[in-house]
Amino acid sequence: MWFELSVISTWVVVGMIYFGHFEEMTPKWKRLLKFIMYTTVLCLISYFFGRTWFYVVLGIMLMFVVIIHAWWLPKKKGINGLTGEPRDKYYELRGWTKK
Repeated sequence: MWFELSVISTWVVVGMIYFGHFEEMTPKWKRLLKFIMYTTVLCLISYFFGRTWFYVVLGIMLMFVVIIHAWWLPKKKGINGLTGEPRDKYYELRGWTKK
C-alpha cells in the first residue's frame, strides 16, 4: 500500500500548491478529513480490487476536477477555473463572506 499512499500524497501536495487558493477559507479540520477520506477509500479500493481499479477511480476523480475547473466554473458560473476570480462570485458560490 506504500505506493498507493505515495501517489495519493503526491496528488494532494500538487493540488494544494496549485489549487490551495480554492480552499483558503475552509477550516483545516475539513481539509484533513477530506485527505483521510480520500486516502482510506482509495487504499481500500486498491486492497480489495487491485491497483488497476485504484488508477481507474483516481482517473475518474481527476476527470471530475478537470470538468469542474475547465468547464463548469468558467462557463456556468463565470469564475476562472485556475485563479478563482472574480473573488466575489467565487466566495458567493462557496457561501463565504469577505473578512
